[in-house]
Amino acid sequence: MYNFLIYIIVLALVIWSIEGININNILKKNHIYQARVFYIILVFSLTYLASNFIISFLTSLKP
Repeated sequence: MYNFLIYIIVLALVIWSIEGININNILKKNHIYQARVFYIILVFSLTYLASNFIISFLTSLKP
């Protein structure tokens, strides 16, 4: 149950933190759909990595 809650919290944090990065300089002009797909893949992959790290850290703390 707490896994789902961790995923939701980390998803919100990742979206909030990526909005602070200026990705427009990296992407090509007039490639809007590719940029959106890249943004979505980046958000979900960072969420997955961070959530799994937090969950494995919390489970390793249990006796």
